[in-house]
This record gives sequence, structure tokens and C-alpha cells, in this order.
Amino acid sequence: MNQTYFKEKELENDFEELVSSFVENEIGITQHFISNSLVSGLKTNLLALYKNNLLLAGGTGNEVAIVHNASYRSDFIYWLDKTHANVFEDEFLARVEQFIQYLNMSCYAGITAYEFHYSLYEVGSFYKKHIDQFHKNGNRVYSLVSYLNADWIASDGGELKIHQASGNRNISPTNGKTVFFKSEELEHEVLLTNKQRLSVTGWLKRN
Repeated sequence: MNQTYFKEKELENDFEELVSSFVENEIGITQHFISNSLVSGLKTNLLALYKNNLLLAGGTGNEVAIVHNASYRSDFIYWLDKTHANVFEDEFLARVEQFIQYLNMSCYAGITAYEFHYSLYEVGSFYKKHIDQFHKNGNRVYSLVSYLNADWIASDGGELKIHQASGNRNISPTNGKTVFFKSEELEHEVLLTNKQRLSVTGWLKRN
């Protein structure tokens, strides 16, 4: 068997962990969606963008009617785009495309597009309870978040709190963890963070 076969099987195993935990608990979680080197590269790039004041305040609503309300959402974002020709963004988006291919083949998900942004929460920031879906626009199907926070401990706060019928679940944004759930079904929030909190956040879409 050639090296390509083993790489494909490794990809399937990484993706299967995310999908299997999603099927079981409505929330998929894995430590293997992106490599440690990619986590480090994304973090370095995000902090450089932040230092150069290239991040924008996060808002609610779509691009036609976006609202900025720091009492509801206080993170800063920067959209990933292949036109940036950034090696870390490109590698992450390639991984997303591989996952979409796997998801469409194994689960008939019908995903046709995606969008992702960096997200940075300064100390004292949060995002109140919401769903990841625009009013009268249901093209976001799945939410996917990868965390870039080394040495994160419980007292740092910043958990992703997901509200489920079976009870609420708090997920710590530890380094390299990726979380996956249905965009329109699960209300969630980012609790007050006591330490700078970094992630790549986005959505798999069906046009």
C-alpha cells in the first residue's frame, strides 16, 4: 500500500472522531482536526494581525444589516480568504475542504460552501447566547471552531457554553481542540474570558 492510502485513512480517522461524537452527543469534539504545527502557525498569524490593528469588531446580523453591540458581543475578527496567499490560512481551508468532502460522502450532508474567520477575545470579553443562523437565511448548516490557546486552565474562563435539552455543556477552549455542531439547532455563548482567547470560527454552508 502506498503513502497516499495511509494519509487518506489517517484523515478519515481524524474526521470520523469528530463526526461520531457529533452523532452521539450533538456536539463533535476532537483534538486531531488540525496539527500542532498548524495551530502554532495560525496563532502566530492571528497575533500579528492583531498587533497591526487589522482585526474588526465582531457584529451580529448579515453584511447587509450588521449591528455592533459590545454589550452583546465583544470579540474581534478577521475573515480568512485564499486571496491573502497566507500559508496557514490556506492549509486550514484545505483541511476544511477535505472534511467537507468526507462529510458529503459519508453523511450526504450536501455542503457546498464555507466561511471562516479568526476570533480574538481580549480579557473581559464575551458573546451572549445566540444561534449561528441569520433570520430568513438558513444556509449555515454546521458550525466549526478550532481553538489556539496554549496552557489554558479553568480559571481562565472563556468556555463555550452550549445549551442542550439534556443540560448545558461547558467546553474549555484548549489548544488544538475542534468543536462541531448544527448551526441552527444549538444555542450557545462564550463566557467571560479572563485571558486572551484565540480561535478560528466558521460555518459549513448549503447554498
